[in-house]
Amino acid sequence: PFVECINGEGLINDIVPSYAGMRRFDARVAVRRALQEMGLYVQSKDHDMVVPTCSRSKDIVEPLLKPQWWVNCKDMAARSIEKVENGELKIIPSHFDKTWYSWLDDCRDWCISRQLWWGHRIPAYKVEINGAKSYDLDNSMWVSAHNEDEAMKKAAAKFSVPSASIKLTRDEDVLDTWFSSGIFPFSVMNWPDNNVDLSTFYPNNVLETGHDILFFWVARMVMMGLELTDKLPFTDVYLHPMIRDAQGVKMSKSLGNVVDPLFIVYGITLEELHKTVDNGYLAEKELVRARAGQKKLYPNGIPECGTDALRFALCSYLTQARDLNLDVLRIEGYRKFCNKMWNASKFALMQLGPDYTPPAHDVMTSKKDSASFSIVDRWMLHRAAVTIEDTNNALRDYQFQQATTAIYNFWLYDMCDVYLETSKRVFYKGTPEQAAAARTTLYTCLDVGLRLIHPFMPYISEELWQRIPRSAGESAPSLVVARYPEDGAAWRDDKLDAQMSFVKSIIHTARSVKDTYLESKA
Repeated sequence: PFVECINGEGLINDIVPSYAGMRRFDARVAVRRALQEMGLYVQSKDHDMVVPTCSRSKDIVEPLLKPQWWVNCKDMAARSIEKVENGELKIIPSHFDKTWYSWLDDCRDWCISRQLWWGHRIPAYKVEINGAKSYDLDNSMWVSAHNEDEAMKKAAAKFSVPSASIKLTRDEDVLDTWFSSGIFPFSVMNWPDNNVDLSTFYPNNVLETGHDILFFWVARMVMMGLELTDKLPFTDVYLHPMIRDAQGVKMSKSLGNVVDPLFIVYGITLEELHKTVDNGYLAEKELVRARAGQKKLYPNGIPECGTDALRFALCSYLTQARDLNLDVLRIEGYRKFCNKMWNASKFALMQLGPDYTPPAHDVMTSKKDSASFSIVDRWMLHRAAVTIEDTNNALRDYQFQQATTAIYNFWLYDMCDVYLETSKRVFYKGTPEQAAAARTTLYTCLDVGLRLIHPFMPYISEELWQRIPRSAGESAPSLVVARYPEDGAAWRDDKLDAQMSFVKSIIHTARSVKDTYLESKA
Protein backbone atom coordinates (compact mmCIF):
# COMPACT_ATOMS: atom_id res chain seq x y z
CA PRO A 1 0.00 0.00 0.00
CA PHE A 2 1.03 3.61 -0.65
CA VAL A 3 0.82 6.13 2.17
CA GLU A 4 -0.17 9.67 1.20
CA CYS A 5 -0.15 12.62 3.57
CA ILE A 6 -1.20 15.43 1.19
CA ASN A 7 -4.76 15.65 -0.14
CA GLY A 8 -6.01 17.13 -3.39
CA GLU A 9 -6.32 20.60 -1.85
CA GLY A 10 -2.63 20.72 -0.92
CA LEU A 11 -3.41 20.25 2.78
CA ILE A 12 -2.09 17.61 5.18
CA ASN A 13 -4.69 14.89 5.70
CA ASP A 14 -5.63 13.24 9.00
CA ILE A 15 -2.97 10.53 8.76
CA VAL A 16 -0.97 12.72 11.18
CA PRO A 17 -3.55 14.44 13.43
CA SER A 18 -1.14 17.07 14.79
CA TYR A 19 -0.56 18.48 11.28
CA ALA A 20 -3.99 17.82 9.76
CA GLY A 21 -5.37 20.76 7.78
CA MET A 22 -2.04 22.56 7.51
CA ARG A 23 -0.86 23.87 4.13
CA ARG A 24 1.88 21.69 2.65
CA PHE A 25 4.61 24.35 2.86
CA ASP A 26 3.65 25.36 6.42
CA ALA A 27 3.70 21.69 7.41
CA ARG A 28 7.26 21.29 6.16
CA VAL A 29 8.41 24.17 8.36
CA ALA A 30 6.50 22.68 11.32
CA VAL A 31 8.07 19.23 10.81
CA ARG A 32 11.54 20.74 10.68
CA ARG A 33 10.87 22.69 13.88
CA ALA A 34 9.58 19.52 15.60
CA LEU A 35 12.71 17.60 14.56
CA GLN A 36 14.89 20.36 16.02
CA GLU A 37 12.95 20.32 19.29
CA MET A 38 13.36 16.55 19.49
CA GLY A 39 17.09 16.75 18.77
CA LEU A 40 16.71 14.71 15.58
CA TYR A 41 17.54 17.43 13.09
CA VAL A 42 20.98 17.04 11.45
CA GLN A 43 21.40 19.60 8.65
CA SER A 44 19.89 21.22 5.53
CA LYS A 45 21.64 21.63 2.18
CA ASP A 46 20.63 22.71 -1.31
CA HIS A 47 19.77 20.10 -3.89
CA ASP A 48 19.48 20.94 -7.60
CA MET A 49 16.26 19.58 -9.07
CA VAL A 50 13.48 20.41 -11.51
CA VAL A 51 10.47 21.82 -9.68
CA PRO A 52 7.35 21.27 -11.85
CA THR A 53 4.99 24.23 -12.03
CA CYS A 54 1.56 24.69 -13.55
CA SER A 55 1.76 26.51 -16.89
CA ARG A 56 -1.34 28.55 -16.09
CA SER A 57 -1.46 29.20 -12.33
CA LYS A 58 2.35 28.89 -11.81
CA ASP A 59 1.68 26.84 -8.65
CA ILE A 60 4.17 24.11 -7.76
CA VAL A 61 2.79 20.75 -8.87
CA GLU A 62 2.88 18.11 -6.16
CA PRO A 63 3.38 14.53 -7.44
CA LEU A 64 0.57 12.48 -5.90
CA LEU A 65 -0.65 8.97 -6.63
CA LYS A 66 -4.22 9.03 -7.95
CA PRO A 67 -6.59 6.39 -9.29
CA GLN A 68 -6.70 6.66 -13.09
CA TRP A 69 -8.89 5.51 -15.96
CA TRP A 70 -7.21 3.21 -18.45
CA VAL A 71 -8.06 1.86 -21.90
CA ASN A 72 -6.87 -1.54 -23.09
CA CYS A 73 -5.54 -0.79 -26.60
CA LYS A 74 -4.36 -4.26 -27.60
CA ASP A 75 -7.26 -5.16 -29.93
CA MET A 76 -7.62 -1.64 -31.33
CA ALA A 77 -3.88 -1.50 -32.07
CA ALA A 78 -4.04 -4.86 -33.86
CA ARG A 79 -6.84 -3.62 -36.13
CA SER A 80 -4.89 -0.42 -36.87
CA ILE A 81 -1.79 -2.42 -37.83
CA GLU A 82 -3.89 -4.63 -40.11
CA LYS A 83 -5.30 -1.61 -41.97
CA VAL A 84 -1.79 -0.43 -42.89
CA GLU A 85 -0.61 -3.92 -43.78
CA ASN A 86 -3.49 -4.56 -46.19
CA GLY A 87 -3.22 -1.11 -47.78
CA GLU A 88 -6.57 0.30 -46.61
CA LEU A 89 -4.65 2.98 -44.69
CA LYS A 90 -1.73 4.57 -46.53
CA ILE A 91 1.00 6.47 -44.68
CA ILE A 92 3.03 8.92 -46.79
CA PRO A 93 6.05 8.80 -46.83
CA SER A 94 5.90 5.02 -46.56
CA HIS A 95 9.05 4.73 -44.45
CA PHE A 96 6.93 5.86 -41.50
CA ASP A 97 5.15 2.50 -41.66
CA LYS A 98 7.97 1.20 -39.50
CA THR A 99 7.25 3.87 -36.88
CA TRP A 100 3.57 2.91 -36.96
CA TYR A 101 4.34 -0.76 -36.32
CA SER A 102 6.90 0.08 -33.65
CA TRP A 103 4.35 2.00 -31.59
CA LEU A 104 1.40 -0.35 -32.07
CA ASP A 105 3.05 -3.78 -31.99
CA ASP A 106 3.49 -3.48 -28.23
CA CYS A 107 0.80 -0.92 -27.43
CA ARG A 108 0.40 -0.57 -23.68
CA ASP A 109 -2.73 0.39 -21.78
CA TRP A 110 -3.58 4.06 -22.27
CA CYS A 111 -4.16 6.33 -19.27
CA ILE A 112 -6.96 8.63 -20.41
CA SER A 113 -7.64 10.60 -17.21
CA ARG A 114 -6.06 13.90 -16.24
CA GLN A 115 -6.34 15.87 -12.99
CA LEU A 116 -6.98 19.24 -14.58
CA TRP A 117 -9.72 21.85 -14.45
CA TRP A 118 -9.96 22.22 -18.23
CA GLY A 119 -10.93 19.57 -20.74
CA HIS A 120 -13.79 17.15 -21.40
CA ARG A 121 -14.97 15.80 -18.06
CA ILE A 122 -15.00 12.01 -17.84
CA PRO A 123 -18.64 10.75 -17.99
CA ALA A 124 -18.25 8.35 -15.06
CA TYR A 125 -20.24 8.41 -11.82
CA LYS A 126 -19.25 6.86 -8.50
CA VAL A 127 -22.12 5.03 -6.87
CA GLU A 128 -22.66 5.15 -3.10
CA ILE A 129 -25.48 3.09 -1.63
CA ASN A 130 -26.98 3.98 1.73
CA GLY A 131 -25.76 1.59 4.38
CA ALA A 132 -23.04 0.04 2.19
CA LYS A 133 -19.33 0.71 2.69
CA SER A 134 -17.57 2.18 -0.35
CA TYR A 135 -13.90 2.19 -1.32
CA ASP A 136 -12.20 4.65 -3.68
CA LEU A 137 -10.47 1.89 -5.61
CA ASP A 138 -13.52 -0.34 -5.96
CA ASN A 139 -13.95 -0.43 -9.74
CA SER A 140 -17.35 -2.10 -9.49
CA MET A 141 -18.94 1.00 -7.93
CA TRP A 142 -18.88 3.07 -11.09
CA VAL A 143 -21.25 3.62 -13.99
CA SER A 144 -20.75 5.64 -17.18
CA ALA A 145 -23.53 7.69 -18.77
CA HIS A 146 -24.29 10.76 -20.87
CA ASN A 147 -25.94 12.52 -17.90
CA GLU A 148 -26.86 12.01 -14.26
CA ASP A 149 -30.41 10.79 -14.95
CA GLU A 150 -29.08 8.05 -17.22
CA ALA A 151 -26.40 7.20 -14.65
CA MET A 152 -29.05 6.88 -11.92
CA LYS A 153 -31.08 4.42 -14.00
CA LYS A 154 -27.97 2.38 -14.79
CA ALA A 155 -26.89 2.30 -11.14
CA ALA A 156 -30.35 1.26 -9.91
CA ALA A 157 -30.46 -1.55 -12.46
CA LYS A 158 -26.88 -2.66 -11.82
CA PHE A 159 -27.19 -2.92 -8.04
CA SER A 160 -30.93 -3.74 -7.89
CA VAL A 161 -31.69 -0.97 -5.42
CA PRO A 162 -34.14 1.95 -5.56
CA SER A 163 -32.88 5.27 -6.83
CA ALA A 164 -33.65 6.95 -3.52
CA SER A 165 -30.93 4.94 -1.79
CA ILE A 166 -28.25 5.91 -4.33
CA LYS A 167 -25.88 8.86 -4.24
CA LEU A 168 -23.96 9.70 -7.43
CA THR A 169 -20.72 11.68 -7.63
CA ARG A 170 -19.29 12.46 -11.03
CA ASP A 171 -15.54 11.99 -11.41
CA GLU A 172 -13.76 15.35 -11.51
CA ASP A 173 -11.02 14.11 -13.85
CA VAL A 174 -11.00 15.17 -17.48
CA LEU A 175 -10.10 13.19 -20.58
CA ASP A 176 -6.58 13.16 -21.95
CA THR A 177 -6.21 15.74 -24.74
CA TRP A 178 -5.29 12.98 -27.19
CA PHE A 179 -8.49 11.11 -26.33
CA SER A 180 -10.60 14.16 -27.13
CA SER A 181 -8.53 14.70 -30.28
CA GLY A 182 -8.86 11.03 -31.19
CA ILE A 183 -12.64 11.25 -31.58
CA PHE A 184 -12.44 14.60 -33.39
CA PRO A 185 -13.13 13.32 -36.97
CA PHE A 186 -16.62 12.13 -36.05
CA SER A 187 -17.46 13.90 -32.77
CA VAL A 188 -17.58 17.26 -34.56
CA MET A 189 -20.34 15.79 -36.76
CA ASN A 190 -22.59 15.35 -33.70
CA TRP A 191 -21.78 11.65 -33.40
CA PRO A 192 -23.28 9.26 -32.27
CA ASP A 193 -26.44 10.72 -33.80
CA ASN A 194 -26.97 9.66 -37.40
CA ASN A 195 -27.24 12.89 -39.36
CA VAL A 196 -26.52 14.37 -42.78
CA ASP A 197 -23.17 15.88 -41.76
CA LEU A 198 -21.86 12.58 -40.40
CA SER A 199 -22.91 10.59 -43.45
CA THR A 200 -21.55 13.27 -45.82
CA PHE A 201 -18.22 14.18 -44.26
CA TYR A 202 -17.20 11.01 -42.44
CA PRO A 203 -15.00 9.26 -43.20
CA ASN A 204 -12.58 11.75 -44.72
CA ASN A 205 -9.96 11.14 -47.40
CA VAL A 206 -6.69 12.75 -46.31
CA LEU A 207 -5.12 13.76 -43.00
CA GLU A 208 -2.10 16.07 -43.15
CA THR A 209 0.01 16.49 -40.02
CA GLY A 210 3.54 16.31 -38.62
CA HIS A 211 5.33 13.01 -38.24
CA ASP A 212 6.10 13.74 -34.57
CA ILE A 213 2.49 12.98 -33.56
CA LEU A 214 1.97 9.91 -35.72
CA PHE A 215 1.19 7.80 -32.66
CA PHE A 216 -0.12 10.40 -30.23
CA TRP A 217 -2.83 11.70 -32.55
CA VAL A 218 -3.03 9.78 -35.83
CA ALA A 219 -2.98 6.31 -34.30
CA ARG A 220 -5.52 7.35 -31.66
CA MET A 221 -7.89 8.67 -34.35
CA VAL A 222 -7.57 5.42 -36.28
CA MET A 223 -8.10 3.26 -33.20
CA MET A 224 -11.08 5.29 -31.98
CA GLY A 225 -12.62 5.49 -35.44
CA LEU A 226 -12.43 1.74 -35.96
CA GLU A 227 -13.69 0.97 -32.47
CA LEU A 228 -16.58 3.44 -32.30
CA THR A 229 -17.69 3.72 -35.94
CA ASP A 230 -16.14 0.59 -37.48
CA LYS A 231 -14.67 2.87 -40.18
CA LEU A 232 -11.27 4.35 -40.87
CA PRO A 233 -11.48 8.13 -40.28
CA PHE A 234 -9.35 8.66 -43.42
CA THR A 235 -7.54 6.56 -46.00
CA ASP A 236 -4.36 8.61 -46.56
CA VAL A 237 -2.07 10.14 -43.94
CA TYR A 238 0.40 12.70 -45.32
CA LEU A 239 3.20 13.53 -42.88
CA HIS A 240 5.08 16.77 -43.49
CA PRO A 241 8.65 17.41 -42.31
CA MET A 242 9.43 19.46 -39.21
CA ILE A 243 10.48 23.05 -39.95
CA ARG A 244 13.97 24.11 -38.86
CA ASP A 245 16.01 27.22 -39.59
CA ALA A 246 18.20 27.68 -42.67
CA GLN A 247 21.13 25.91 -40.97
CA GLY A 248 19.00 22.92 -39.97
CA VAL A 249 18.90 23.90 -36.28
CA LYS A 250 15.71 23.24 -34.33
CA MET A 251 13.82 26.47 -33.76
CA SER A 252 14.10 27.76 -30.20
CA LYS A 253 13.24 31.08 -28.58
CA SER A 254 16.52 31.06 -26.68
CA LEU A 255 18.45 30.75 -29.97
CA GLY A 256 16.48 33.55 -31.62
CA ASN A 257 15.73 31.48 -34.73
CA VAL A 258 11.97 31.13 -34.34
CA VAL A 259 10.14 32.65 -37.31
CA ASP A 260 6.50 33.64 -37.02
CA PRO A 261 4.86 33.12 -40.45
CA LEU A 262 3.35 36.59 -40.16
CA PHE A 263 6.87 38.05 -40.03
CA ILE A 264 7.47 36.57 -43.50
CA VAL A 265 4.08 37.62 -44.83
CA TYR A 266 4.27 41.26 -43.70
CA GLY A 267 8.00 41.71 -43.08
CA ILE A 268 9.69 42.84 -39.87
CA THR A 269 12.75 44.92 -38.95
CA LEU A 270 15.61 43.59 -36.84
CA GLU A 271 14.62 45.95 -34.02
CA GLU A 272 11.08 44.57 -34.00
CA LEU A 273 12.48 41.02 -34.04
CA HIS A 274 14.48 41.81 -30.91
CA LYS A 275 11.29 42.89 -29.16
CA THR A 276 9.72 39.46 -29.78
CA VAL A 277 12.26 37.78 -27.46
CA ASP A 278 12.34 40.60 -24.92
CA ASN A 279 9.23 39.36 -23.14
CA GLY A 280 10.54 38.39 -19.73
CA TYR A 281 10.54 34.64 -20.35
CA LEU A 282 14.25 34.35 -21.15
CA ALA A 283 17.10 34.77 -18.68
CA GLU A 284 19.51 37.62 -19.45
CA LYS A 285 22.16 35.23 -20.80
CA GLU A 286 19.64 33.53 -23.09
CA LEU A 287 18.27 36.91 -24.18
CA VAL A 288 21.73 38.05 -25.32
CA ARG A 289 22.20 34.80 -27.24
CA ALA A 290 18.75 35.09 -28.85
CA ARG A 291 19.40 38.64 -30.06
CA ALA A 292 22.78 37.61 -31.44
CA GLY A 293 21.13 34.71 -33.26
CA GLN A 294 18.54 37.00 -34.81
CA LYS A 295 21.20 39.47 -35.94
CA LYS A 296 23.22 36.66 -37.54
CA LEU A 297 20.27 35.12 -39.38
CA TYR A 298 18.41 38.33 -40.28
CA PRO A 299 20.87 41.28 -40.22
CA ASN A 300 18.44 43.41 -42.24
CA GLY A 301 15.26 41.97 -40.76
CA ILE A 302 12.86 39.85 -42.79
CA PRO A 303 11.56 41.33 -46.05
CA GLU A 304 7.84 41.35 -46.84
CA CYS A 305 7.18 38.26 -48.95
CA GLY A 306 3.41 37.80 -48.84
CA THR A 307 1.26 34.75 -48.25
CA ASP A 308 1.54 33.28 -51.74
CA ALA A 309 5.34 33.21 -51.74
CA LEU A 310 5.36 31.57 -48.30
CA ARG A 311 2.85 28.89 -49.32
CA PHE A 312 4.68 28.13 -52.55
CA ALA A 313 8.04 27.95 -50.78
CA LEU A 314 6.78 25.55 -48.11
CA CYS A 315 5.27 23.26 -50.76
CA SER A 316 8.48 23.41 -52.80
CA TYR A 317 10.37 22.19 -49.73
CA LEU A 318 8.13 19.15 -49.22
CA THR A 319 10.30 16.14 -49.86
CA GLN A 320 10.28 12.82 -48.02
CA ALA A 321 12.92 14.08 -45.58
CA ARG A 322 12.19 14.33 -41.86
CA ASP A 323 13.22 17.99 -41.61
CA LEU A 324 12.74 21.17 -43.64
CA ASN A 325 15.43 23.87 -43.47
CA LEU A 326 13.52 27.11 -44.02
CA ASP A 327 15.52 29.80 -45.81
CA VAL A 328 13.87 33.24 -45.94
CA LEU A 329 15.97 34.17 -48.98
CA ARG A 330 14.32 31.38 -50.95
CA ILE A 331 10.89 32.68 -49.99
CA GLU A 332 11.95 36.15 -51.11
CA GLY A 333 12.90 34.60 -54.45
CA TYR A 334 9.35 33.32 -54.87
CA ARG A 335 8.04 36.82 -54.08
CA LYS A 336 10.02 38.00 -57.11
CA PHE A 337 8.50 35.09 -59.04
CA CYS A 338 5.06 36.54 -58.15
CA ASN A 339 6.19 39.83 -59.71
CA LYS A 340 7.25 37.90 -62.82
CA MET A 341 3.80 36.29 -63.06
CA TRP A 342 2.12 39.66 -62.63
CA ASN A 343 4.15 41.30 -65.37
CA ALA A 344 3.67 38.35 -67.74
CA SER A 345 -0.09 38.51 -67.21
CA LYS A 346 -0.05 42.26 -67.69
CA PHE A 347 1.75 41.82 -71.04
CA ALA A 348 -0.69 39.09 -72.07
CA LEU A 349 -3.73 41.25 -71.28
CA MET A 350 -2.22 44.12 -73.23
CA GLN A 351 -1.72 41.90 -76.29
CA LEU A 352 -5.17 40.31 -76.00
CA GLY A 353 -6.82 43.72 -75.90
CA PRO A 354 -10.19 44.69 -74.41
CA ASP A 355 -12.22 43.11 -77.23
CA TYR A 356 -10.63 39.66 -77.20
CA THR A 357 -13.08 36.73 -77.12
CA PRO A 358 -11.65 33.32 -76.11
CA PRO A 359 -12.47 30.27 -78.24
CA ALA A 360 -15.75 28.58 -77.36
CA HIS A 361 -14.08 25.15 -77.22
CA ASP A 362 -11.40 23.93 -74.82
CA VAL A 363 -8.16 24.48 -76.74
CA MET A 364 -6.18 22.06 -74.55
CA THR A 365 -8.44 19.12 -75.45
CA SER A 366 -9.08 19.92 -79.09
CA LYS A 367 -7.00 21.04 -82.09
CA LYS A 368 -10.02 22.66 -83.74
CA ASP A 369 -9.11 25.76 -85.80
CA SER A 370 -5.37 25.21 -85.19
CA ALA A 371 -4.18 25.21 -88.80
CA SER A 372 -2.63 28.67 -88.45
CA PHE A 373 -0.72 27.80 -85.26
CA SER A 374 3.04 28.25 -85.65
CA ILE A 375 5.71 25.82 -84.50
CA VAL A 376 6.27 27.95 -81.38
CA ASP A 377 2.51 28.04 -80.67
CA ARG A 378 2.29 24.27 -80.90
CA TRP A 379 5.42 23.86 -78.76
CA MET A 380 3.99 26.14 -76.07
CA LEU A 381 0.75 24.17 -75.97
CA HIS A 382 2.82 20.99 -75.79
CA ARG A 383 4.65 22.40 -72.76
CA ALA A 384 1.30 23.25 -71.17
CA ALA A 385 0.16 19.65 -71.77
CA VAL A 386 3.35 18.27 -70.22
CA THR A 387 2.97 20.55 -67.19
CA ILE A 388 -0.66 19.51 -66.72
CA GLU A 389 0.32 15.84 -66.77
CA ASP A 390 3.35 16.27 -64.49
CA THR A 391 1.42 18.39 -61.99
CA ASN A 392 -1.53 16.01 -61.74
CA ASN A 393 0.74 12.99 -61.37
CA ALA A 394 2.74 14.75 -58.66
CA LEU A 395 -0.38 15.82 -56.74
CA ARG A 396 -1.82 12.33 -57.01
CA ASP A 397 1.35 10.93 -55.44
CA TYR A 398 1.68 13.74 -52.84
CA GLN A 399 4.92 14.89 -54.49
CA PHE A 400 4.32 18.59 -53.92
CA GLN A 401 7.90 19.58 -54.65
CA GLN A 402 7.62 18.04 -58.13
CA ALA A 403 4.31 19.83 -58.71
CA THR A 404 5.70 23.26 -57.75
CA THR A 405 8.82 22.65 -59.86
CA ALA A 406 6.76 21.77 -62.93
CA ILE A 407 4.55 24.86 -62.57
CA TYR A 408 7.49 27.16 -61.79
CA ASN A 409 9.42 25.96 -64.86
CA PHE A 410 6.33 26.39 -67.05
CA TRP A 411 5.80 29.99 -66.00
CA LEU A 412 9.40 31.10 -65.87
CA TYR A 413 11.27 29.15 -68.55
CA ASP A 414 8.54 28.23 -71.03
CA MET A 415 6.11 31.13 -70.85
CA CYS A 416 8.28 34.12 -69.86
CA ASP A 417 11.71 33.23 -71.24
CA VAL A 418 10.60 31.73 -74.56
CA TYR A 419 7.01 32.28 -75.62
CA LEU A 420 6.49 35.87 -74.55
CA GLU A 421 9.73 36.89 -76.19
CA THR A 422 9.08 35.05 -79.48
CA SER A 423 5.45 36.22 -79.64
CA LYS A 424 6.37 39.92 -79.54
CA ARG A 425 7.51 39.85 -83.16
CA VAL A 426 4.28 38.08 -84.15
CA PHE A 427 2.11 40.67 -82.41
CA TYR A 428 4.00 43.60 -83.88
CA LYS A 429 4.92 42.35 -87.38
CA GLY A 430 3.00 39.13 -88.01
CA THR A 431 -0.07 38.59 -90.15
CA PRO A 432 -3.57 38.87 -88.60
CA GLU A 433 -3.89 35.06 -88.71
CA GLN A 434 -0.54 34.57 -86.97
CA ALA A 435 -1.43 37.16 -84.32
CA ALA A 436 -4.82 35.54 -83.74
CA ALA A 437 -3.19 32.13 -83.25
CA ALA A 438 -0.64 33.65 -80.86
CA ARG A 439 -3.41 35.32 -78.85
CA THR A 440 -5.30 32.04 -78.54
CA THR A 441 -2.12 30.26 -77.43
CA LEU A 442 -1.19 33.03 -75.01
CA TYR A 443 -4.69 33.15 -73.49
CA THR A 444 -4.87 29.35 -73.17
CA CYS A 445 -1.49 29.05 -71.49
CA LEU A 446 -2.20 31.99 -69.17
CA ASP A 447 -5.49 30.41 -68.11
CA VAL A 448 -3.89 26.98 -67.63
CA GLY A 449 -0.96 28.44 -65.72
CA LEU A 450 -3.21 30.34 -63.30
CA ARG A 451 -5.41 27.29 -62.70
CA LEU A 452 -2.41 25.04 -62.08
CA ILE A 453 -0.73 27.38 -59.61
CA HIS A 454 -3.90 28.34 -57.74
CA PRO A 455 -3.62 25.70 -54.94
CA PHE A 456 -0.14 27.00 -54.16
CA MET A 457 -0.62 30.74 -54.80
CA PRO A 458 -4.35 31.35 -54.36
CA TYR A 459 -4.35 35.12 -53.96
CA ILE A 460 -2.35 36.37 -56.92
CA SER A 461 -3.76 33.67 -59.21
CA GLU A 462 -7.34 34.62 -58.29
CA GLU A 463 -6.62 38.31 -58.76
CA LEU A 464 -5.14 37.74 -62.23
CA TRP A 465 -7.76 35.20 -63.32
CA GLN A 466 -10.54 37.64 -62.53
CA ARG A 467 -8.97 40.08 -65.03
CA ILE A 468 -8.75 37.75 -68.04
CA PRO A 469 -11.71 37.19 -70.40
CA ARG A 470 -14.05 34.24 -69.89
CA SER A 471 -14.74 31.64 -72.51
CA ALA A 472 -18.35 30.88 -73.37
CA GLY A 473 -18.18 27.54 -71.57
CA GLU A 474 -16.78 28.90 -68.30
CA SER A 475 -19.40 29.42 -65.59
CA ALA A 476 -17.24 29.35 -62.43
CA PRO A 477 -17.40 32.67 -60.55
CA SER A 478 -14.05 32.08 -58.90
CA LEU A 479 -10.87 30.20 -59.62
CA VAL A 480 -11.22 28.30 -56.36
CA VAL A 481 -14.23 26.42 -57.80
CA ALA A 482 -13.10 26.35 -61.42
CA ARG A 483 -12.12 23.10 -63.14
CA TYR A 484 -8.50 22.09 -62.57
CA PRO A 485 -6.62 21.25 -65.80
CA GLU A 486 -6.35 17.49 -66.28
CA ASP A 487 -6.02 16.81 -70.00
CA GLY A 488 -3.74 18.17 -72.70
CA ALA A 489 -2.77 15.00 -74.54
CA ALA A 490 -3.97 16.41 -77.88
CA TRP A 491 -0.98 18.75 -77.99
CA ARG A 492 1.73 16.32 -76.85
CA ASP A 493 4.55 16.34 -79.40
CA ASP A 494 7.83 15.03 -78.02
CA LYS A 495 9.56 15.31 -81.41
CA LEU A 496 8.75 19.02 -81.60
CA ASP A 497 9.92 19.44 -78.00
CA ALA A 498 13.28 17.88 -78.88
CA GLN A 499 13.65 20.24 -81.85
CA MET A 500 12.87 23.28 -79.72
CA SER A 501 15.29 22.11 -77.05
CA PHE A 502 18.01 21.98 -79.73
CA VAL A 503 17.17 25.51 -80.86
CA LYS A 504 17.23 26.78 -77.26
CA SER A 505 20.59 25.13 -76.65
CA ILE A 506 22.04 26.98 -79.67
CA ILE A 507 20.69 30.29 -78.35
CA HIS A 508 22.05 29.67 -74.86
CA THR A 509 25.46 28.71 -76.25
CA ALA A 510 25.58 31.83 -78.43
CA ARG A 511 24.70 34.02 -75.46
CA SER A 512 27.35 32.33 -73.33
CA VAL A 513 30.01 32.85 -76.01
CA LYS A 514 28.96 36.49 -76.34
CA ASP A 515 29.14 37.08 -72.58
CA THR A 516 32.55 35.42 -72.41
CA TYR A 517 33.80 37.56 -75.29
CA LEU A 518 32.55 40.78 -73.71
CA GLU A 519 34.16 39.88 -70.39
CA SER A 520 37.50 39.24 -72.08
CA LYS A 521 37.29 42.58 -73.90
CA ALA A 522 36.59 44.35 -70.64
